[in-house]
Amino acid sequence: MRHVVVVGASAAGLAAAETLRRTGFDGTLTLVGDEPHAPYDRPPLSKQILSGAWTTGQLPLRPQADLDALGLDLRLGTAATGLDLTDRTVRLADGSHLRYDGLIVATGVRPRRLPGDRGAHVLRTLDDALALRERLRPGRRLVVVGAGFLGAEAAAVARGLGAQVTLLEPAPVPLAHAVGTEVGRLLSRTHLDHGVDLRTGVTVTGMADGGVRLAGGEVVGADEVLVAVGSLPNTEWLADSGLPVGDGVLCDAYCQAAPGVYAAGDVARWDNPLFGTSMRIEHRTHAAEQGMAAARNLLAAPEALRPFAPVPYFWSDQYGTRIQAYGFLRGHDEVAVVEGDLAERRFVAAYRRGDRLTGALAMGVPPRAVRAWRQAVAGGAAWREAVGAAAA
Repeated sequence: MRHVVVVGASAAGLAAAETLRRTGFDGTLTLVGDEPHAPYDRPPLSKQILSGAWTTGQLPLRPQADLDALGLDLRLGTAATGLDLTDRTVRLADGSHLRYDGLIVATGVRPRRLPGDRGAHVLRTLDDALALRERLRPGRRLVVVGAGFLGAEAAAVARGLGAQVTLLEPAPVPLAHAVGTEVGRLLSRTHLDHGVDLRTGVTVTGMADGGVRLAGGEVVGADEVLVAVGSLPNTEWLADSGLPVGDGVLCDAYCQAAPGVYAAGDVARWDNPLFGTSMRIEHRTHAAEQGMAAARNLLAAPEALRPFAPVPYFWSDQYGTRIQAYGFLRGHDEVAVVEGDLAERRFVAAYRRGDRLTGALAMGVPPRAVRAWRQAVAGGAAWREAVGAAAA
């Protein structure tokens, strides 16, 4: 194998490139990114960058000297536009073609938009964050459409900057599908306590002069609008390539989508043998871990392939409190508070699916308080044993 192409120059793509070099690959290594910036960290965009606590110089994932040491053929500001599996060729927007022996797809996701929301902000790239930050000042009215973790973080930062914030969410309880009704209600109360006008069970039908329009005709006034209603995997460039696509690039347990083609990060949907299900995870730590796993398997002999079976991890910072979670919380059958108290906003909640512990979420507690639960999830702990031990 003499030429590996990695498409996507964020956390997953960079981790893949670094792993290829560490594993001994000394051929041509091309890293393609559609943004003009060197690989940078995305979680701080909705927190430290939006608040102004960080400068853009603190975002790069690696110093320039470390990138130079990888010996990359770095193609920044140039999107991939097509893939030919037969000829093993990636087409780029500048008209060039890259022949590869191995390919890792790490093209991430893009924000989902609302019909006619031109003029509204989204928050995915550095440029997005800087554009919104420039508009947030004391007294400015910000409407955030979508009360998921991204929208919630942006709302919290905007309140800290003195903006008037209205948070609109179609579900009766924000995030209930992911974290459960009781935890979702607690997070809602946190917004209300900090002066956010949280409106649930409402549907935004489009933009209006001076704000956004709700079903029923009401216009919610706004100086700025942030749309945070989820994301879509960047797979359009793979149309007609023959690579299996469906809510992401479809991979097996080894992150392989086709012979010599692997996927990693937000764009990859793979079979996680730890949970026995297909999943696509949009978390920063996961992206790096999967980038490393995909790179190792790309170079490995068939008998040395290792399934990628992580315990997903994510965190969110809101109003000075960290929320952290391990495991696969979606589709849970039961939630139980196993440490602390919801009312005090210092707790650990465990999540059950079937007869097994599948996740844990903590708020306002040190990281060590939840790491033991990660180990239990990784070990496939039975629900009764795990929760019973916590209650004993």
